[in-house]
Order: sequence, then C-alpha cells, then structure tokens
Amino acid sequence: MEKFSKSFHHIGLIGRPDKTSVVTTLCLIYDHLLTLGLNPIFDQETAALMPFTPQHSLHKDQVGEHVDLVIVVGGDGTLLHAARSLVKYNTPVLGVNRGRLGFLTDINPTEVIAKLDLVLQGDFLLDRRFLLELEIRKHNGPAYYKAIALNDIVLHSGKSVHMVDFKLEIDGKFVYRQHSDGLIVATPTGSTAYALSGGGPIIHPSLDAIALVPMHPHTLSSRPIIVGDQSEIVITAQETRWQPMVSADGQESISLSDDDLLCIRKYPHKLNLLHPPGYDFYMSCRTKLGWNQDFEGLNGDETA
Repeated sequence: MEKFSKSFHHIGLIGRPDKTSVVTTLCLIYDHLLTLGLNPIFDQETAALMPFTPQHSLHKDQVGEHVDLVIVVGGDGTLLHAARSLVKYNTPVLGVNRGRLGFLTDINPTEVIAKLDLVLQGDFLLDRRFLLELEIRKHNGPAYYKAIALNDIVLHSGKSVHMVDFKLEIDGKFVYRQHSDGLIVATPTGSTAYALSGGGPIIHPSLDAIALVPMHPHTLSSRPIIVGDQSEIVITAQETRWQPMVSADGQESISLSDDDLLCIRKYPHKLNLLHPPGYDFYMSCRTKLGWNQDFEGLNGDETA
C-alpha cells in the first residue's frame, strides 16, 4: 500500500443515489477503497439512501473538513452542489460521471477503478476553478443575502414572461441600462453551461475572466462582455412592476427589489478539481458538444 499517497487516506463519497447506476458506482468505489485499506466516509444524505449501512458518515458541511479527497458520483449538478460546501476547506474533488454531459464529472464509470487508482497514486492533473459570490443589499446597507456559484449567477424574470429592466455597473463605471430576459454572469467553468446556450463564448478554464451574457436583449447590438476576475459587478433593478429574480448555480431564486443592489465578485477560495492523466479540455468540448461529428474518424492533423 506504500504506493498510494498518504495525503489520500480519508476519502469522502458524495452522490445523488436517485438512480441505480449511481448507487452501483458508489458501492463499487466504497468496496474498492476498503480493499485498499483506506477510509471511505459518506455524507449523511448519500449514506441514508445506500443499500447498506456505511461505517462512517458525516453531515455534508463537515465532509470537506475531515477528508483528504472527495469523490462525487453523478452529473455536473451534483458536483456543483458538493463544491459549494467543500471549496472553503480546499479539499480536492474528483468527479465520476453518471449524468448527461459531464464537463466536471469527467471519469467514465466503466474506467472508474483504473482512473481512481492512478489518482490515489498521485498521478493526476490539478485544475483550480474560481467561484463567484453574490451579495444583495440595500443602498449603503449591509448584505442581507449571500450565495456562491461555480457556474453562474443569473438575473431573470422568474415565472413572468415580461422583460427585466436593470442597470449594470462594472468597477463603479456605468455600462448600460438594458431591457432583456435577464443577464448571465458566468465563470469559465460556467461558460459551457447556461451561458453557452445564451450565445456566450467558451472560456478556457485557465483564464481568470468573467462573462456577462445578456438573455434575449431588446437591443440587438447588446453582446456578451468579458471582464477580469477582479472586477466588481453591480446590478440594480429599474422601475419594474415585476420583481426580477436572482439564482446562483440554479439554486432557489430570490427576488430583487427596486432599491436592492446585486453585487457580484470573485469568491476568495478556489475549487481544487482533479482529473486523471490524459484529461484534455478541448477533447471534452469535442465529445460533449458534438464537435467534428462530420469528420469522425479523421486524425487531428487532417483537414476536410
């Protein structure tokens, strides 16, 4: 067992066992970790839905503090949920895909044991992803609501079909007042999620940048804006009869009143996302987004 990194002894297991495939993979990983003499620890929500009683479990907000590595089994949404509770502990996270796309949970379940062993041996790529934090406050008042997001923070009209009227400022400078369905403020991680469907650019995860993507703007000249990660973004609702809503990573939305300031900035802690050797962001884009489907079988250096 000396070949395994001593830094990975206590292993957290998090998933959404709402389908058989997730449970099967979690059981496989759990048994394998025990065979290796390691200490797997479930979060309590996951443990409660397993077909056996795990030896150890912790509340999800405590897992990151007591483990050396967390393995998340599920889709990207499962990892997003886990990341928000783990990031403050600087705990590395490894994702096993049992969802649809799997940009973040990028290990194929058919290769999970082989890939996991490589990571436990210290053979992995470290990918540090930054998050956004939001605060909502009254003018000159303290924040009364806070949240963090790995993908995006979205201003939207909620269940209403009406447009949102808002003012945008960046670093204290007025940018525009806009009528639109809303605004997506996305990290590079989130640039391949909702922002992409809204016409935003794909941003390589290594870049420290934030994308602001208007949603169906009334002005056709409105286009996505890319700003530095040190920028402070302030959004103010304008004279609206329908209160716009704000959501972080698709969590429950909160309403924004006319006299509220929505302040968005970079979160001080980064998520340590681990990938097995051979990970390639562009290969993920080709696979997940269906690039080059018309040229399947051609080598990368060939042209049509």
